[in-house]
Amino acid sequence: MKYNLLGNTGLLVSELCLGTMTFGGKDPMSAAMGAIDYETAERLVHEALGAGINFFDTANVYGGGESEEMLGRSLKGKRHEVVIATKSGFRMGPGPNQVGLSRVHIMQQVEESLKRLGTDYIDLYQIHRPDPLTDWEEILRTLDELVHSGKVRYTGCSNLQGWQIMKANGISRQLGMHSFKSSQSYYSLAGRDVERDIIPVLQDQKMGLLVWSPMAGGFLSGKYTRENQGGAEDRRSKFDFPPVDREKGYDIIDVLQGIAAARETTAARIALAWLLNQPAVTSVIIGAKRSDQLQDNLGASGMVLSGDELSRLEEISRLKPEYPLWNPLAYTEDRYPGTV
Repeated sequence: MKYNLLGNTGLLVSELCLGTMTFGGKDPMSAAMGAIDYETAERLVHEALGAGINFFDTANVYGGGESEEMLGRSLKGKRHEVVIATKSGFRMGPGPNQVGLSRVHIMQQVEESLKRLGTDYIDLYQIHRPDPLTDWEEILRTLDELVHSGKVRYTGCSNLQGWQIMKANGISRQLGMHSFKSSQSYYSLAGRDVERDIIPVLQDQKMGLLVWSPMAGGFLSGKYTRENQGGAEDRRSKFDFPPVDREKGYDIIDVLQGIAAARETTAARIALAWLLNQPAVTSVIIGAKRSDQLQDNLGASGMVLSGDELSRLEEISRLKPEYPLWNPLAYTEDRYPGTV
């Protein structure tokens, strides 16, 4: 297992992170993700530990809180060996203040997460999404206080746009506060939008990139083709997310399967390996409902794709250029000696 620095911190996290959205299932969304029981969750956590994974991601909203509880129980006696990331921001109750990123809600949810996880600190506390009703200074001051209190070690964000990350970091630096160390964002061969402005921002700000849904909600797992689009019990049938351009997606799957066949491996491993070969990626969050799924995903660690394989995947999945990046070199090439 390879370990990467989390942004500009000295904290090392495994290049594969075990995501726990499949743990528990008190709410309909979690049930669609898998709703596995504690015994299965504990087995997956221990298998991940045995493979060298030291990074685990959860959220207060996953399984209505059950995900955090199951993860905390599964890591009992191992807390000092692992890095735990959790999140808040989504609705956790019916009241008007049981959602969002107000000081009241964040402070309440940190305490609840600590109890469920059975720990006195959270390694990486992330805002799960932007909050249009709460001023950025209130959000960031609250997070900064949590770091100073010792209840949180580092802070991160998830599902923000590039300009929002820059604005938040600018405010934090202006006020002498702790800034975001990472962004948890959707990234896959079937969804490369993050490359437009989020990855450039993260590289400029020396922040880590934590990838969620690396298989595009199972679309790139190998079981979906033009001929077989899944059954009624498949995750995509229950929860068709994240959005995928299916025609382009099937072309990507054709290339994935060709590379996988030549290597005598699976399309899922190749899809994960492509992400692990991207220089901006710190860790890829994998989820599983069964041991065989986890073991297959673990096989991507350390897999180095050839230049030809990377070129084939790049060609079939690349983004269509958008303004002002129709030709990225047009604005910069005359600034480099010998280019004109």
